[in-house]
Amino acid sequence: MNKSALIDAIASHANLTKADGGRALDAITHSIQAALKAGGSVALVGFGTFEVKERAERSGRNPQTGEAITIAAAKLPSFKAGKGLKDAVQ
Repeated sequence: MNKSALIDAIASHANLTKADGGRALDAITHSIQAALKAGGSVALVGFGTFEVKERAERSGRNPQTGEAITIAAAKLPSFKAGKGLKDAVQ
């Protein structure tokens, strides 16, 4: 499902126009991004939790030259599915 299909589904289920469905989806994604950027997490009971995880600096190898390199530390968004979502997929 792509963004357009998701907007159609939101509009259909919530009895909204496609434009309103698109604005609703944009508001949700913007709110999640803002919360993660601020260092928080977003927990949707029964669906899952969005949070930021920190990956430590580590060593690696350049696959072309074999030279040892250092891969910088990074903050990455992650999602952990909740029980309700896991059960729905089963």
